[in-house]
Amino acid sequence: MNISKLFLLTGVFMFTSFVFAQEKPLKPNRPNILFIVVDDLRPELGCYGNEQVKSPNIDRLAITGIVFNNAFANYPVCGPSRASLLSGIYPGTNRFNVWNASQDKDVPGIVSLPMHFKNNNYQTVSLGKVYNNFNDGKGSWVKSWRPPAVNWDYQSKESIRVFEERNKERYKDTHVRDNNNLPQRGPAYEDPDIPDISYEDGSIANRAVEELQNFSNNGEPFFLAVGFKKPHLPFNAPKKYWDLYKKKDIKLPPNYFFPKDAPDIARLNWAELRFFYGIPASGPLPDSTAINLIHGYYACVSYVDAQVGRVLNALEELGLSENTIVVLLGDHGWFLGEHGFWTKQSNMEKGPHAPLIVKVPWKNGDAHTSALVEFVDIYPTLCELAGLSLPVHLQGKSLTPLLDNPSAPGKEYIFYRAGAGETILTKTHAYTEWVNNKTGQPYARMLYDHRTDPEENINVANNPENQKLVKELHEKLARHLKARDSISIP
Repeated sequence: MNISKLFLLTGVFMFTSFVFAQEKPLKPNRPNILFIVVDDLRPELGCYGNEQVKSPNIDRLAITGIVFNNAFANYPVCGPSRASLLSGIYPGTNRFNVWNASQDKDVPGIVSLPMHFKNNNYQTVSLGKVYNNFNDGKGSWVKSWRPPAVNWDYQSKESIRVFEERNKERYKDTHVRDNNNLPQRGPAYEDPDIPDISYEDGSIANRAVEELQNFSNNGEPFFLAVGFKKPHLPFNAPKKYWDLYKKKDIKLPPNYFFPKDAPDIARLNWAELRFFYGIPASGPLPDSTAINLIHGYYACVSYVDAQVGRVLNALEELGLSENTIVVLLGDHGWFLGEHGFWTKQSNMEKGPHAPLIVKVPWKNGDAHTSALVEFVDIYPTLCELAGLSLPVHLQGKSLTPLLDNPSAPGKEYIFYRAGAGETILTKTHAYTEWVNNKTGQPYARMLYDHRTDPEENINVANNPENQKLVKELHEKLARHLKARDSISIP
């Protein structure tokens, strides 16, 4: 090869190397955090392989980040999940175990995730439903805001009129009462022809864009937490989002039945749904109602996806994306008829399993990891990415090795609880037990083999060939519970 050609090729190589080296921005000293929490969001989005659900904006984020296929809330209810996630501490026997769990009440004085960033000179802002309780996490925020409640999102005047006229009739077939012996809430789903801003999430998205504009102008590092309510009940969304789906294409899940050989303690009564007008006080739903609920849930997912898109668009347009870590998660999962369940407070997989997507601008994205992760891992992850110290109370493990190498093995097992049920999840099995407080011995067990039964339809805890495994998982779970509940929290 003559010297001129060699020089030319060398120059091309150097230029190409320079271009590729510039594809990812350098890690900033003080990266911003955009922390998006979506209520009751299942990991059934386009980026999770669901071709029916329309979620183009979250899918767009997934292309630039790492999608965690096996992320689990440590308690599948809003209050405990958020208090645990934001404190970095597992829910325990005496903490974070009721729907309105409070970090300030259960672990007073703890340094929360946003407080740690605030203490390191970040501007911390909470918009919408971040903590379940608005005043929880005292000292965590420079600013916190929620929109005024919009009558539980009942928008249609006709719906309100019918609800009011038939209110007295409904108490005859419901167990739900208020002080006047009347039901408390309106219809469980609705499709009014109204603009996005009519619901709280539209206002939250507007405010998030305003806050991003402020941060763009002042240049201060920020931790912006945006909590969207949909697809939380009621499944009300503007008609245009309902119109994205055809009712004939919506089917009941194939496992619309209680798992074989599962203990009765595992049954879920879905009381949260039974609060609403048109839902029977007991027993299963009519198939038509079940289909409408699934339709409404999908519509709400598409509605909140549009609001997420507005926030992500503003981040890009304001030139903040290259300096901002984006985390998007559902605070826990949700049942849409699987096992005959609705709502979420269950040890069955659909309750705690939730989406988690992390975009780090200076790291490669467009990848999935199947490693087991739990929400207590998020606090140490963000600390490490931002170069902050790790508070001594944290019980999770940083996910940064998975962000660098999505094929890394991750944890051997993780834990979650619901009510009195305690679960250990491994890469192959889910084991749950309920323990008698007086004897300390389990009185009910579930074991599901995810290699052959990923939908958890057959409890094999009592099969003779599984007794060695049950014993091993029981012992690992017992060690975890002892360490979890005996930890000294400063």
